[in-house]
Amino acid sequence: MKDIVIISASPRKGGNSDLLCDQFMKGALEAGHKVEKISLHDKNIHPCLGCGACQNTHACVQKDDMAAILGRLIAADVIVMATPVYFYTMSAQMKTFIDRTVPRYTEISGKEFYFIAAAADSNKKALERTIDGFRGFTDCLDKVKEKGVLLAPGVWKKGDVMGSEAMNQAFAMGRNV
Repeated sequence: MKDIVIISASPRKGGNSDLLCDQFMKGALEAGHKVEKISLHDKNIHPCLGCGACQNTHACVQKDDMAAILGRLIAADVIVMATPVYFYTMSAQMKTFIDRTVPRYTEISGKEFYFIAAAADSNKKALERTIDGFRGFTDCLDKVKEKGVLLAPGVWKKGDVMGSEAMNQAFAMGRNV
């Protein structure tokens, strides 16, 4: 059994990338894993101040929900990062989240990562820039393993992803962690 944390950066509950997270979770739970989905839209996470205080203390001076989330990332075996694609990159919620891992990012090592991106653009290649952004984050971590990437192009309106092959892929990806 693996401990899985899913980070959903959709600002819309039930948005396309959020629904893919639910499918991934369903598959992983069916396989007997421990799974927690963290929806960033429900959390109070402020942007990084760039103050550098955390370099000495390994704690952020801001008192919001990020410290608890960071503790969960460190404890997890598997991290799933999912975002809608806005202007060919990750959502502001995901970027803010990544930036706020700075106080303890060196402790996020040896993890397995899965990336999920959903976009209105129907060209899968257009979503690659977002995945490159995720890889920019994981390139700063030690001994991580990228285990899977799921691209869901052509889904714009809330719920467009329902019934798509991407939903089956998300379930299978979770099932096969």
